[in-house]
Amino acid sequence: MIFRHNKRSVPELNTTSTADISFILLVFFLVITSMDVDKGLSRQLPPIDNTDKQEQHDISKSNVMDLKITSSNVILKDGKPANINSLRNDVMLFVSKTADRQHHVITLDIDRNATYDTYFNVQNEIVAAYNTLRNQYAIKTFGHNYESCTPDQRKKVRAYYPQRITEVYSDNTEGGAQ
Repeated sequence: MIFRHNKRSVPELNTTSTADISFILLVFFLVITSMDVDKGLSRQLPPIDNTDKQEQHDISKSNVMDLKITSSNVILKDGKPANINSLRNDVMLFVSKTADRQHHVITLDIDRNATYDTYFNVQNEIVAAYNTLRNQYAIKTFGHNYESCTPDQRKKVRAYYPQRITEVYSDNTEGGAQ
């Protein structure tokens, strides 16, 4: 009896799903990877006015709130140390209790060696204070939130609580914040 020796072939691996698996892994890693979002301040600057008309207003000392950020990131309000957590309430109280609400000014003096995070947090608190005051006024006057107001109503609310902030940068060294 002669036995035939059949050649056995090794089965090949099925690679049809390899592309699918690699695509799924790619999507998975893209979804779970966190991307750092840039921080910034949303500001709309007034349009350029080509007329050389400058208005000067005499503002009394009681209508000015002085905020200063030192190079060591200490916040001073009217020359005294202030806490970032109480800054929103301080700004709200100042703006709402000012005798002449249309001509109040918040001056922000920033040392160029102060960090951007401190500057950003101070700006955030100031804007949050104005947003809270405007929202409260809109609810009292129109019966709904500021976001729900019509453009005409928003204009009236902004006229009642105008945002008046001036910024000054001290220390004339080259460079900027760290």
